Amino acid sequence: MPGPAGDDNQDEAAAPARWAEGAATGVGSLPGSDPREAASTVVGELPLLPHLPELPARGVGADMIGRTAGLLVDLAVEVVPTGYRVAARPGRDHRRAVDLLRGDLDAFDEACEPARPGWVKVQAAGPWTLAAAVELHSGHRVLTDPGAVREFTASLLEGLRAHAAEVAARTGAQVLVQLDEPTLPAVLGGTLPTASGYGTVPAVGRVEAQDALRDLVSALGVPVVVHCCADRPPVRLLAGIGAAGVGIDATLPVFRGESALPAALDVLGETWDAGTPLLLGLVPGRDPATRPDLRAVARPAFELADRLGFDRSRLGALAVPTPTCGLAGATPDWARRAMALVRDLGQAFVDPPEEW
Repeated sequence: MPGPAGDDNQDEAAAPARWAEGAATGVGSLPGSDPREAASTVVGELPLLPHLPELPARGVGADMIGRTAGLLVDLAVEVVPTGYRVAARPGRDHRRAVDLLRGDLDAFDEACEPARPGWVKVQAAGPWTLAAAVELHSGHRVLTDPGAVREFTASLLEGLRAHAAEVAARTGAQVLVQLDEPTLPAVLGGTLPTASGYGTVPAVGRVEAQDALRDLVSALGVPVVVHCCADRPPVRLLAGIGAAGVGIDATLPVFRGESALPAALDVLGETWDAGTPLLLGLVPGRDPATRPDLRAVARPAFELADRLGFDRSRLGALAVPTPTCGLAGATPDWARRAMALVRDLGQAFVDPPEEW
């Protein structure tokens, strides 16, 4: 894998091919509105793979779609009563998203300076989720216009290249890009409502969806993981795009216990057999009624390794623990505790306690 663009001090040939075993990270979002506090907490709790925090409580431009739209090159969006819509030129909403991200980068750079992490992660909506969430001038989703989808994907690629290069130059770290695709199953299933609400947008073919993601991943020039916390994530599709990892909610019934589907487990086994790590969502994204201990949140991962026939000691290389989804809906206290738990899980993956 190539080293981070813009880092002249790092010998590209000597750059590590992957983050350190035992690394843990967050999905992206956190509660609150203070970027310096958020960045300091993330770097402190997740030192091996800190992520650039997202703080959607700040409103327009800080949410996943608005933040990603702020990265687009030669395209802009604005807020209308129904959501985000393509704009003729950058306006107040676009400038707000850019300014918020700039402040977040300043805070993250400041937090990383004393820690000097080897790897950092940034997040953005993937092309299919973005195309499903933004409207054309007609009011229809970008998703309904193949030409517009291609234009948005190309713009996103260019924006992500610049974003990753800036983060690498600021932090001196290898940059891992996470594409969030929570809407992809609905895109593939043709279940998204039309603008009128009386119909659904035609499904996108799996080959078409996979090809677009593969082209973006191969052209970006830095490692990419794809995260989908939907009930039935298309893991086989995502594992076939050349990504450095696939993120799922590992606590979903489809993956664990008596309700686990053999076909779903087979796909996870195939992914691990191919050497592709899984970002396993294991810690609740919201405050649980009863706070679990480390052994309880680790159980789905160890059970998964056992069922698939992988030695538990390989989890350090095969898996990166994360919360089940973003932590924006959690209290600050639980968000910090959740990050501490995934950090400790990473260490338990490298050296599994015998009594477990």
